[in-house]
Amino acid sequence: MPPELLCAGRCVGQARAAQAWHCPSGQGHSVWDAVRMPLGAGTPVDVQRREDSATEGSRRLILAANRDEFYSRPSKLADFWGNNNEILSGLDMEEGKEGGTWLGISTCGKLAALTNYLQPQLDRQARGRGELVTHFLTTDVDSLSYLKKVSMEGHLYNGFNLIAADLSTAKGDVICYYGNRGEPEPIILTPGTYGLSNALLETPWRKLCFGKQLFLEAVERSQALPKDVLIANLLDVLNNEEAQLPDPAIEDQGREYVQPVLSKYAAVCVRCPGYGTRTNTIILVDPDGHVTFTERSMMDKDLSRWETRTYEFTLQN
Repeated sequence: MPPELLCAGRCVGQARAAQAWHCPSGQGHSVWDAVRMPLGAGTPVDVQRREDSATEGSRRLILAANRDEFYSRPSKLADFWGNNNEILSGLDMEEGKEGGTWLGISTCGKLAALTNYLQPQLDRQARGRGELVTHFLTTDVDSLSYLKKVSMEGHLYNGFNLIAADLSTAKGDVICYYGNRGEPEPIILTPGTYGLSNALLETPWRKLCFGKQLFLEAVERSQALPKDVLIANLLDVLNNEEAQLPDPAIEDQGREYVQPVLSKYAAVCVRCPGYGTRTNTIILVDPDGHVTFTERSMMDKDLSRWETRTYEFTLQN
């Protein structure tokens, strides 16, 4: 799955609710997400949750995420799939990992985002982490119960972080987190702003703190403006290539494994030969349950060619 996912999310809410030369191969996403709660969640994930979702220009959820991966790894662009075309996500098509994903949302309000935990050595026999998102999106189990089940099987996977959410206009939103390199039980995220990259939730990597700051500034600037402006501003955040160095926390966690790519890996947008940020995703959910899903994807491993797709729908719950 994605070696790095950067995600930022903001949720307002209802919440009473790398590289060709040497990339952390298989490290998956680095997600940065900021949510305001009304809360938002993302991956890595910055989540912020607030209680003022009815204000002008407000959003129950704002999620901004980067998928970092080898450019040659096959995958499908985001589109609807499932028994009733009710799930919207990209799909991994790597042999043996087909059908997994890093980020997705369903029309009935299930949302999940995955980041991989940076670790020097991987177990090549471990199960594919992308199935954790796919399984949640295709099941009727609620987010907290699902993560409790996942926590019992966490040892079967390499390191990961998983955000799972149930978005309900009528009942309120529930957003939960579990990381298999952290506490044994999942938690429900209370209103606030959170960040997630390739370490545990809210681990203060410098690029995460920097991305979170940029995210919040972009959201504040765009409050009274059309959503297209907010999306454009968040895409700018996700494509920031300023390395945030030095960062002893990344060096300590990744050890010699991350050293050759540290100057590139320590940026919100990772850009290395053959590896880096290849997908940006923005998800907005307004107080009435209207969803705007925008994905910007690199085409044919060519940094000069990108395609942007936007899908809109209303949650069916």
